[in-house]
Amino acid sequence: MPDIKEHCELFGVYGCDDAAERVYYGLYSLQHRGEESAGIASTDGKDILC
Repeated sequence: MPDIKEHCELFGVYGCDDAAERVYYGLYSLQHRGEESAGIASTDGKDILC
């Protein structure tokens, strides 16, 4: 399967009141550069929320 390729990008935001919105639009931009999927995880300092 030489035609199958994986692409990975990372986008992060730290310490912003509107972090979720910034990450959403950042991942949206990355996805439309040819990436196959996107996801968001955040933390409240104790648990990771997906």
